[in-house]
Amino acid sequence: MTFIALGYADLVIASLLLLFSGALSIFLKLGLERQIGLAALRMVIQLMLIGMVLKFLFQMVSPLWTGVAAAIMIGLAGREIMARQKRKFTGWWTYGLGTSSLMIACTIVTVLALTTQIRPDPWFDPRFALPILGMILGNTMNGVSIGLERLLSSAVDGRTVIEARLALGHDRTQAMKPLIRDSIRAGLINIINAMSAAGVISLPGMMTGQILAGVDPTEAVKYQILILFLIAGSTALGTLSAVMFAARRLTDSRHRLRLDRLGPIRP
Repeated sequence: MTFIALGYADLVIASLLLLFSGALSIFLKLGLERQIGLAALRMVIQLMLIGMVLKFLFQMVSPLWTGVAAAIMIGLAGREIMARQKRKFTGWWTYGLGTSSLMIACTIVTVLALTTQIRPDPWFDPRFALPILGMILGNTMNGVSIGLERLLSSAVDGRTVIEARLALGHDRTQAMKPLIRDSIRAGLINIINAMSAAGVISLPGMMTGQILAGVDPTEAVKYQILILFLIAGSTALGTLSAVMFAARRLTDSRHRLRLDRLGPIRP
């Protein structure tokens, strides 16, 4: 197997494409040059730091440190979900609902994969556990975020329809069912598109990385199929739990719509 190491000069050459994007923004007056630069700087700093952290964790192989790293990843992903919402619940629910759904879905699926399919020794080896959790977490985060955004926005926009259903004698589950269905469907669209395009339109990231590292393509394909199955399961579980919990929060035991539990719209 041949592994081609990259030097810092190689990264500098690739960064010229980013400079081109910034120059294009200035030329067309898009106003994105500052955002492009800050995003690139943030990406480089974050990846360099995580590289050093992972090197430390790989040497320790400790269930405690692996668990701490996983908890931090889930916590930060929950914060990203909260930041993406235009309409948010007030109080603890703003952060807790999305984070809890992520934690439940990603923990179940990651532990299942480590203990039944991949089976590293020990099963909590961070060299396997953290990259797999990261791939599952990132995609599940997107599904949960989109599902919650769709549900909360639809509830506000369709307030009259929901209250009409409740007035006609529907319970809160029946009244919210169309919104719940549409929100879960929206949350699953990304992973459905990713699976549909894999191998025909795109070569997914994990498979590409393994091939570049010298792994036999057929083995890389099997790992990529496994990861996509895991992501699909976690996204479905996370989106379902988040949307269902949110729908319950938007109503009460007296079958009333409780939009007063939402904060003001974020510009």
